[in-house]
Amino acid sequence: MDRLEFERHLEGITCQLQGIAAEHRFGSAAEFEAAVRTAAGGVFGNESVSPAGNGQWFPDIAVGAFGIEVKFTESDNWRCVANSILESDRRPGVKFVYLCYAKMGANPEVRWRRYEDAVMHVRTSHVPRFEIDMSASRSLFDQVGVPYERFRRMQMHEKMVVIRRYAKDQIRGTNRRLWWIEDDDGTQSHSLPPDVRLYTSLDTERKLRLRAEAAFVSPMVVGPSRVRGKYDDAALYLLTYHGVLCTQVRDLFSAGSVAMRSDRARGGLYIVRSLQDIEPQMIEASRQIPDSIITEYWGAPAPRRELRLREWLRLADRHAVGWRPSASLFRGQRGH
Repeated sequence: MDRLEFERHLEGITCQLQGIAAEHRFGSAAEFEAAVRTAAGGVFGNESVSPAGNGQWFPDIAVGAFGIEVKFTESDNWRCVANSILESDRRPGVKFVYLCYAKMGANPEVRWRRYEDAVMHVRTSHVPRFEIDMSASRSLFDQVGVPYERFRRMQMHEKMVVIRRYAKDQIRGTNRRLWWIEDDDGTQSHSLPPDVRLYTSLDTERKLRLRAEAAFVSPMVVGPSRVRGKYDDAALYLLTYHGVLCTQVRDLFSAGSVAMRSDRARGGLYIVRSLQDIEPQMIEASRQIPDSIITEYWGAPAPRRELRLREWLRLADRHAVGWRPSASLFRGQRGH
């Protein structure tokens, strides 16, 4: 049996299941899977269809080299999360995978589709998983330029190269950050630490260092107060790279407690004074923060370390209104 012949049979099975759904609706995923298995046994012979209750395999049903992954929803949509991109539980011998999907919301309907055509996205919880959409016009594998058959045979680290590139393309131009994908060279992990701490619980030295790093990766903190989201990158950096939750990021740069830490006299721009107070820590941050993080947050290739302060000042000047960071900060340090 070739692929086209199997698809003709699957079309017939789907029509049969559609008739059943129109009669009484399927009440659960288990009921629908049992119906798919029964219909497949009637077409291919029960001895050719993998038995039920034989572990958690992908796909759910095997018919020789062909597999049927069964999906069911009580809602009225064709989209759901599928299996892990690792496919470690793939059934031996199954070469071609198909979806048989029943949606029972509104007008009950059953559809089939080639698995590789329906996978249209990757999402992650504890592990990256495919997301399918039976009505998708363009598959994930079309988007990344890697055929499914080739992708599924890759080692996990090779798959992550493809998924990382795809994920970064998806968030380009937004203020979202990737916290679940390892760095490009595979030597460091970029994952949310399990022991998230409050910024207010840290000691003074660590607060100064993190405040400096957050300011350095996010030059937009110098912007005027009316700019919406100007502290988002600073907050995301602290959380995703250090596991530190700061509930009032604005206070790290504009509160009197930071602006007057070294000089109790009132007056002047608090943002200027707060950054002047952490200039030594920001200089150190410019030397220590990895290129990959600078590139991620600045949206451009990281400059050489000796040029980073100068570039930070250039970016900050673009965000500031009513003052120029380059005229107030790091005087005498422009080449370092």
